[in-house]
Amino acid sequence: MTTEYDLVIRGQKVLTTAGIVAREVGIIDGRIVALEPLGNALVGRETIELAEDETLIPGLVDTHVHVNEPGRTEWEGFASATKAAAAGGVTTIIDMPLNSIPPTTNVEALKLKRAAAQTQSFVDVGFWGGAIPGNTGDLRALHDEGVFGFKCFLLHSGVDEFPHLDEDELEKDLGEIAGFDGLMIVHAEDSRAIDHAPNPEGDVYESFLHSRPRGAENVAIAQVIERARWTGARAHILHLSSSDALAMIASAKHDGVKLTVETCPHYLTLLAEEIPNGATAFKCCPPIREAANRELLWKGLEDGVIDCIVSDHSPSTIELKDLENGDFGVAWGGVASLQLGLPLIWTEARQRGIPLERVVEWMGQRPAELARLQRKGVLAPGYDADLAIFAADETFIVDAEKLHHKNHITPYQGKPLSGVVRRTFVRGTEVGYTEPTGQLIRRGTA
Repeated sequence: MTTEYDLVIRGQKVLTTAGIVAREVGIIDGRIVALEPLGNALVGRETIELAEDETLIPGLVDTHVHVNEPGRTEWEGFASATKAAAAGGVTTIIDMPLNSIPPTTNVEALKLKRAAAQTQSFVDVGFWGGAIPGNTGDLRALHDEGVFGFKCFLLHSGVDEFPHLDEDELEKDLGEIAGFDGLMIVHAEDSRAIDHAPNPEGDVYESFLHSRPRGAENVAIAQVIERARWTGARAHILHLSSSDALAMIASAKHDGVKLTVETCPHYLTLLAEEIPNGATAFKCCPPIREAANRELLWKGLEDGVIDCIVSDHSPSTIELKDLENGDFGVAWGGVASLQLGLPLIWTEARQRGIPLERVVEWMGQRPAELARLQRKGVLAPGYDADLAIFAADETFIVDAEKLHHKNHITPYQGKPLSGVVRRTFVRGTEVGYTEPTGQLIRRGTA
C-alpha cells in the first residue's frame, strides 16, 4: 500500500545531514517521516517541486530574540517579531526575559509572557528565564515550567527592572542551576571596566567604541569561565564581540569547562571603521569592532571555538535611537536583524568560500543543540517539518520599510545581499502571515 503524505517537497537541492543532495521529503502531521532519493515518486496530498535555483533548508533557530511584549510592545511584539522570523527562514525563536514588563524572573511573569504569545506567533516560540539579585529561589520553578535556561547580566542591563549580578551572585546561581543541569547565558561585560572607560556621549562612533572596550568583555568572560569551572554548571557567552577572548574560551573548552559561545551577524558583517558619526542605528552593546577583530571572529567560527550565530534582535522605537541628534551616549543600544540574519551571513560567508551547509549549521543545528531542542534545526526523519525554500543566488537591496519589524530602522539600509527566503514552513504548514499557527514550546518537549 502506497503511503500518502500530507506534503511532499522534492528537488535537486535539499540540505540534509548528508549535505545538499537530490531528495524527496515526505511530511505527515507536521513531522518529516520520509527522506528518499529524487525519483522515488512519493505521493502527497500537496506536492511542491523546487525550482532549479532553490534549496530546501531546515528552518533556522534563533535563541537570542528580544520580543519586548508585554510592557514595551511599541518596541516589538510577538506578531511582528515572528513574522520577521518567518520571512528570514527562522522557524523557532527563544525570547529573552528582559525588556518586557514584567521581566521573566518568576513563574507568574512567565505565564503573562506565554499568554501574550499564545495567539500571535507565526513560528514556534520558547522562553528564557532571568537571573537577577534575589531570585535564586525562583530558578528551579522556572526550570520546571519549561524555560530553556537563565539570562543574567554582569553590568547594568539597560532597564532598571532587570538588575545585574555581581560575581558572587553569579557563582551562587551557577551552583543552584548545576543541581538540575540548567544553563546560564551571560551578557559578559565587566561593570567596573565600563565605569573606568571614557564617557560615550556625542556623535563620534570611535568614542562610543572606546567606552565599551574589549577588556570589559575579556575580564567578564574570564569570570564566567572560572565560576563555571568551580561549580560544574553549563554556561553560555552571549553575543561575543571581542576576538581577544577566543584563546581563553578555547582553553576552557579544552579543559572540559561546560562552555558555549555565540556571536551575531552585526559583528561578522559590519566594521567600526565604516560607521558614520551619528549613525546610532549601529549602536549595540558590546559594540561592533574593527576589521581585524571581525576576521578573527570568523576564524573562531570556522575553528569551532564559537558555536553558533544568533541575531540578538534588540529593537526599540525609532525615537529611542535618537536619530535627530545621533548621540551614542543617549541612543538605545540594539540592532534589529531578525529577518535579515540568513542573507547577511550567507552574503559574507560565500565570499569567504564557506558553504551554505556550514551557515545553516551555525544558525540552525547549533542553536537547537544549545537549547537542547530535540526536533529542530535539522532536515531529517523524526524532526519537525520546519523548512525554508531558499534562493541562494537571488539578490536584493535592504529596505527597512519592507521588513516586518515593528520599527523600521536598520544599520543595513541600502545594503545589497544575496539569498532570498521564498517560502517558510512551520511543522509542515506554510507561513501565510495572516493566520498565526506557531506553537509555544517548553524545555524537554520540543
